[in-house]
Amino acid sequence: MKNLKSILNRVKSGKTSVPKALEALGSLPFSDLGFAKIDNHRAVRRGFPEVVFGQGKSVAQIRAISRELVRHNKSLLVTRVGRNVYDAMRKDVNGLRYDEDAGIIYLARKARKKMGLILVVTAGTSDLKVAKEAAITAEVMGNRVRCLADVGVAGVHRLFSHMKLLRKASVIIVAAGMEGALASVVSGLVSRPVIAVPTSVGYGASFKGIAPLLTMLNSCSPGVAVVNIDNGFGAGYFAGMINR
Repeated sequence: MKNLKSILNRVKSGKTSVPKALEALGSLPFSDLGFAKIDNHRAVRRGFPEVVFGQGKSVAQIRAISRELVRHNKSLLVTRVGRNVYDAMRKDVNGLRYDEDAGIIYLARKARKKMGLILVVTAGTSDLKVAKEAAITAEVMGNRVRCLADVGVAGVHRLFSHMKLLRKASVIIVAAGMEGALASVVSGLVSRPVIAVPTSVGYGASFKGIAPLLTMLNSCSPGVAVVNIDNGFGAGYFAGMINR
């Protein structure tokens, strides 16, 4: 939406000619790179640009897609990538950052002061990788984000000591593996929506996240939405939409 307004304002002020404006508008729906079609209209529809899922793409493909996205937007988010991709891209885009734990390359906008707080809670330290993916996604979308780690049900008193922070949040993301009970506990304590992220952390009978997924889907506490196993990105994006 900002890109569209910018083009129209530049025409109005005489800084851009009508032919150049038409050329710019022509690439607004999508840019065709041959191997990928970049959805430049995503920010208008969803309030945030298209996100690059890095897994399965070559470094050259990710670089080309990212350059095109940055040409149209002020934010960039590339998920599920290694440091080698970041090292190849860091000279392409000024201000680019990389989080090793989350495996995310990002270019973030400043958090909007009037936005509510998104709180990301983990049951254990092993859930931090997924939680960081959620937190960074929400941050790149312009949200205020805080994290609360290792407060699972095996020592639930650790959670209770942070009740003030829990009730301050506008949206809460809970990342938990093992049996995945933490999401229900958190939801039962607050009046805010809870987004549950089952993680693949756990012993054999957790079935790489299936057990916590089923627990979360069967939550008896209303107001819990569940995303896919290890899908921190999906949780952070959904939380950002709710918060906006």
